Amino acid sequence: MVPGAAGWCCLVLWLPACVAAHGLRIHDYLYFQVLSPGDIRYIFTATPAKDFGGIFHTRYEQIHLVPAEPSEACGELSNGFFIQDQIALVERGGCSFLSKTRVVQEHGGRAVIISDNAVDNDSFYVEMIQDSTQRTADIPALFLLGRDGYMIRRSLEQHGLPWAIISIPVNVTSIPTFELLQPPWTFWC
Repeated sequence: MVPGAAGWCCLVLWLPACVAAHGLRIHDYLYFQVLSPGDIRYIFTATPAKDFGGIFHTRYEQIHLVPAEPSEACGELSNGFFIQDQIALVERGGCSFLSKTRVVQEHGGRAVIISDNAVDNDSFYVEMIQDSTQRTADIPALFLLGRDGYMIRRSLEQHGLPWAIISIPVNVTSIPTFELLQPPWTFWC
C-alpha cells in the first residue's frame, strides 16, 4: 500500500509507534538528532533491538557517534578507545547483532547504532533479535536504515571528522511538525 494522504504518511513518520492498521506492524521508534556536522543536522529514526540490550535511562544532549573500525564490529576495534563512554555506529553483517552490541559494550560504549549494510535501504527496518548463544548485552542497541548510516559516514569522511555529535533520545512529540527536520532522502510525504 502506498501512502497517499499526508496525514497517513506523517502518522507513520512522527508517532513513536505505528498504529496496527492498514496492514502495518507495530514498531517502537527511537529518535536521535545529529548536531554536527551541519550538513546532516537531521532527526533520524531507529528501532530498538527486540529481545536484547538495555534502554536509555538518560538523555544525552551531546554525545559522540563514533563509526567503528572495522565497520562491522565483529571483533577487536582499532578505535575502541574513542568508543568508550560514547555511542558506536556499526554496520550490519559479519556476525550477529548481539555480537556487535557486546563488542561495543566491551569497549565501554554507552549504546550501539547498527546501520543496514544495504546503502539503498531507506524504508525497511530489520527486527534485531538475539542469536542462539544465550548471551546478553546491557547497552541499548538500535537499528538504522542503510541510507541513513551511509549518509552519516559519508558526511564524516567528507569533513575529515572522526565522529558526529548527536542528541539521543529525542522526544519528537515535543517538536512542532514544521521544525521536525528529517533526512530528505527518507522523507517521502
